[in-house]
Amino acid sequence: MEPSRVVNVHEAKTHLSKLLSRVEAGEEIVIARAGKPCARLVPYVPPPSRRMPGRFRGIKIPPEFFDPLPDDELALWEGE
Repeated sequence: MEPSRVVNVHEAKTHLSKLLSRVEAGEEIVIARAGKPCARLVPYVPPPSRRMPGRFRGIKIPPEFFDPLPDDELALWEGE
């Protein structure tokens, strides 16, 4: 990730649409007032979707799912 670009408030107000396009492309922009950083524009990351209880209701797990693993496959899972 490349370093953040610092812009002053006047430039941010004048070129907000361009700055937003750059942020959407993954860049981080720091807005400064009198040379002192005061805000960051970063890409929006939506919150993870909420869990839905009962989403897998009715799905049947076959009994062989609970059978012990063969020794060679078990060794792979245990890092042997």
